[in-house]
Amino acid sequence: MTTFRRLLRHLLWPAWRVRRQFDAATLDAIGAAIAAGERRHDGEVRFAAEGGLALHELLRGVTSHDRAVEAFARLGVWDTERNTGVLIYVGMADRTVEILADRGVARAVGAARWAAICEAMRARFADGDWRGGAEAGIAAVHEALAAVAPPQADNPNELPDRPVLL
Repeated sequence: MTTFRRLLRHLLWPAWRVRRQFDAATLDAIGAAIAAGERRHDGEVRFAAEGGLALHELLRGVTSHDRAVEAFARLGVWDTERNTGVLIYVGMADRTVEILADRGVARAVGAARWAAICEAMRARFADGDWRGGAEAGIAAVHEALAAVAPPQADNPNELPDRPVLL
C-alpha cells in the first residue's frame, strides 16, 4: 500500500531535478567510469536513475525493486553472452539504490556485498554527492566483478556504457 507521503514525494518530484543531479557532465563521467572499469573484468554494467513514478504505478504498489527489475529487462542487462550483466538503479524519489546482477555473477559476489555497495551509494547521495556516489558505487561494482569474472581474451562491450535517465 502506498503511503500518502510516498505518493506526494513521487508526484512532486520534478523531472528537472533528476537532470540537475545527473547533468551532462555527470552522465559523461559515469559513462567513462563504466567503460574504463569494464576492461578489468568480463561483466557489463548499466546505470539507470529515475525520479518519481507515475500515479498509476504508485496506486498499483510498484516498488523501486519492481522498477529495477523492469529496467534490467528493458535495458537488456540479462542479455549478455556469459550472463554477467549488472544494473545499478537509483530510485531518487524513494531514496533507494538497487543492484541487480545476472546469474553468472550474482551469487559469486553475494547479496551482502551488493547491499553494502548500495548503502554506501545511498549515504553519498543523501549528502548531495550524486556524482561521487555514483562513481564510488561503480568502482565498487567493478572491483566485485573483477574478483569473480576476470576478463576473457574476447571481451566485447555488449551493452552501452552511457547511463540512462528513466
